[in-house]
Order: sequence, then structure tokens, then C-alpha cells
Amino acid sequence: MSSIMELTALQLGEKIKLGEIGVGEAVAATLDAAENSRTNAFITIADRELALAKADTIQKKINTGELTSPLAGVPIGVKDNICTNGLRTTCASKMLDNFIPPYNATAVEKLEQAGLIVVGKLNMDEFGMGSTSETSYYGAVKNPQDENRVPGGSSGGCAAAIAASEVFVSLGTDTGGSIRQPASYCGVTGFKPTYGAVSRYGLIAYASSLDQIGPIGKTAADCAAVHKIIAGRDLKDGTSLDLTETAHIRNVTGKKIALPEECFASGVDDEVKKHVLAAAEKFRKMGAEVEYISLPFNDYVIPAYYIIATAEASSNLSRYDGVKYGFRAENATDLSQMYSATRSAGFGMEVIKRILLGTFVLSSGFYDAYYKKALQVKTIIKKNFDDIFAKYDAIITPVAPTTAPLLGESLSDPLKMYLSDIFTVTANLAGLPAISVPCGISTNGLPIGAQIIGNRMADNLVLDLAQSLEVV
Repeated sequence: MSSIMELTALQLGEKIKLGEIGVGEAVAATLDAAENSRTNAFITIADRELALAKADTIQKKINTGELTSPLAGVPIGVKDNICTNGLRTTCASKMLDNFIPPYNATAVEKLEQAGLIVVGKLNMDEFGMGSTSETSYYGAVKNPQDENRVPGGSSGGCAAAIAASEVFVSLGTDTGGSIRQPASYCGVTGFKPTYGAVSRYGLIAYASSLDQIGPIGKTAADCAAVHKIIAGRDLKDGTSLDLTETAHIRNVTGKKIALPEECFASGVDDEVKKHVLAAAEKFRKMGAEVEYISLPFNDYVIPAYYIIATAEASSNLSRYDGVKYGFRAENATDLSQMYSATRSAGFGMEVIKRILLGTFVLSSGFYDAYYKKALQVKTIIKKNFDDIFAKYDAIITPVAPTTAPLLGESLSDPLKMYLSDIFTVTANLAGLPAISVPCGISTNGLPIGAQIIGNRMADNLVLDLAQSLEVV
């Protein structure tokens, strides 16, 4: 492995700026690492000749001072549900195996304008549906810390590629923890911004009211640098926000941090508790006030999340019918049979299960009993968080109840897989910024992450707190 690949994204950007490393050299090293991936993190790798030509163009712009971003020239991987112009985007599904977008997602466009170079599309759970990155049509992603274990999901390829030094930084998506949970399992840092802080234009939707694009990197500083580029209002996305730049904190003295009692109760691994509480103690030693609180709604978050997410998924995925684009089943005798055969063969079992569940909760006679109630619970959760953030600056929880499970273990117990999201889905239901930052290693050598959740629009505070925790 080239020593270049061990650098953080910001370290590489600085060396490129100083002329110590060429952009073409960094891109070639990344392509080599991607082509020799031991984690199955990549679905599609960029054409080497085109990528090196782009690197040459970027190098010239850096040399003339046209590009000044601290990440100019840095190669980046993009989750395979984010559209990239001319580069295959499959959502890890047979349904989109041959789909090549004619445009970039806004987040990708902003990164390319800043001088970053997309070197490949990263593996994931099919259409983002799963917590382990095992439901991919292109095979399971492996955790580089222990290749017998899952990397988490659905942005498992994004986290695994960073942890294995196969790319410098990646762009993932988070619907219920899909950035933070794999970051925790793989021992890297993953940030889910405030809902709307980053445009979703060009993101192939799973659950539109919950999805958010965000970065995964080796450090919180890398994530902050990417977030600064991709955040902001976009006329192509009506839910996007003009995120006002909040002041960075100088230190954590006087900050009030909450520890939800329910997140450290039975069902959470003892080592996970120990390391996350140790992270909270570090904040206390830095001058923060740390207090226990209660989250009375905790038992309702998983049911509410999966009702809302599957309902929106069943609607969003209805467009894949074999007519417009993507996979089409052959030998159908009529339109109805073509629809049925296409969707049965084009989608994997986890996606089919979630479409069925979502269609059920939206159906006549069940809409009020399930979907409407879930939306009401979502409103109550938002109100509870408003009350908490009237008193506290941030909340610390585990990212997941356990460390990374073995490959195959979660698929045999779907309920256990769904419950692994219990600490992360709340941030999506309430639209809050949240980050997973490494806080320890278990006795069997597996990473453990602490989650920091902030109030809406307090993205910089969450990133600053994560950086403070990293340097202690």
C-alpha cells in the first residue's frame, strides 16, 4: 500500500498545494488501491485514462491559483445511489445495473467544482435498504478490521474504503444511520448533516423525508472540509436550506451535554457503554457539564421509522417498472406480467419486503392506523428534542448497541438488524445533525463509535465537538 493512501484528505490536499505530491500521483495510487480492494467496497471504478486527464486539468488550476479549496486534487469515492455524470450508478441493484446518469448530483457537482476527483462508486445495501451492506446485488462488503464481519450499512462501501485506505474521503447517504453506523463499525468518522443542509438533487431516493447526503472520512476535520463544500441552498431541491455559517467553538468549557439513560440500559454491550461513557468523561474533563436525561419516546422510534421509511420507499420505487429505464424482464405476454416479472427479478428480497410493508401501511384501512400515527410520533419526537436542546448543546449516545456482527448473522435475524438502528434513527426523524466518531476498541479488536447529536442547523458545533474528542 502506497504511503500516500495513509494520509488524511486534508493532509493530502496540503501536500498537493505545496507541490510535494502531484494530483495525478494521488489519483493513480487511489485507482490502484480500488482495483486491488480486499473489501469489495467498489462497484464501478472510474476509467483510468479519463481520471488522469482530469487530474492533469486540476493540477494546472491548482498551480495557477484558480482552485484554492484545501481538498483540491483529492480523490473521492461516491456511494452508488448518488448520480455521477457518465459514471454508472446502480444503487447496488440489478434493477439499475446498466444505468449511466446524464448529470451530476448537486453535491458531486460542488465537489468537482472545488477540484475533487471522483474515482469510483461505492458498494452499499440495495437501494440503501439494510444495515450491513450484505443486500448488494454485487456481493457483500467486508469490514477491513475483520473480514468475517460486516462493515455496517447502508453506506458500508464508503466506510470500508476509508478504513482500508482505498480512498481518502467518501460521500455517503444516511436515512436512519446509514453513514454513522458503518463509520462506527469500521473505526472511521461519519457525519449526517441537518436535513436539508445538503441538496438531495441527484440522490436516488429511499425515504425522501429522511435521506441526507454526508461525508465519511478518517477524521472529523476531513468531514468538516467536505461538508463546507457541499452544504447550502439549491434551487433544484425545494427542501434544501441556506445553512447560516455558525461560529466555531474555541473550547467546550461550559457546554452542556446530555446522556440519555435509555441508551445505556440493558441490551447495550458493556464495552460499548464503557467507551462511550469514557468519551463523555473526556468532555467533562475539558470543562463541559455532562448530565443524564430521559428519552421517553425511545421505544417508539424503530416502529415509527420503519413505517415512514418503507411507506416512502414503496412510493419512490414504484417508478422501476421496466418501462422507463433500467432492467426489464423478457418474455412477458402483457403489460401487467411485465411489471410483475421485472420487479420480482430486478429487486432483491430485502427491497421487496420493504416495498410490501410500505404498501401495506399506506393501503386503505391501514393508513390511519399506521402511517398517520407514525407521522404523529415523528412530530412528538421533534418536539421532545426541541425541549432537550433548549437546555443542552449536544447529546451523546452509542452509535449501535454492539460492535460489528459477523457476516450472515443479521440477515438470518431481520428484527435484530432493524434494532441495530435504534440510536441513530432519532436524528433522521427529527432532522438533526449527528456524527459518529471513534471512541475505543473492544477486547476482540473491533471499533466502537460515539454519536454526537446537535440541534437543527448546529452542524458546525457537532463537527467541532467531534474534533475536540479526537485530539484529546
